Amino acid sequence: EVQLQASGGGLVQAGGSLRLSCAASGFTFDDYAIGWFRQAPGKEREGVSCISSSDGNTYYADSVKGRFTISSDSAKNTVYLQMSSLKPEDTAVYYCRLVLRTTGYWGQGTQVTVSS
Repeated sequence: EVQLQASGGGLVQAGGSLRLSCAASGFTFDDYAIGWFRQAPGKEREGVSCISSSDGNTYYADSVKGRFTISSDSAKNTVYLQMSSLKPEDTAVYYCRLVLRTTGYWGQGTQVTVSS
């Protein structure tokens, strides 16, 4: 059973930093994409960033480029999202997502709150 365990959310002041972690387990494929979505109150869930295990290619939403950095530790099947220069508009529940071939899996959300 594929499991995604996210952690690292919290409350931070604007301009601060947080690092999210997502540990994936229960699969053996070494070709996958893993990353983060977020959902703010009253808004649709949106993609934030992801990374490909095969070539390390990354994607960032325009709203986080230059502030967020995604990385992964393949040995631990863990992906990290370093978030810096946080803004109140980054406040949301952040969800880890894993895509194996054509199947997607969601982790539980972790709350990130940025105070002004």
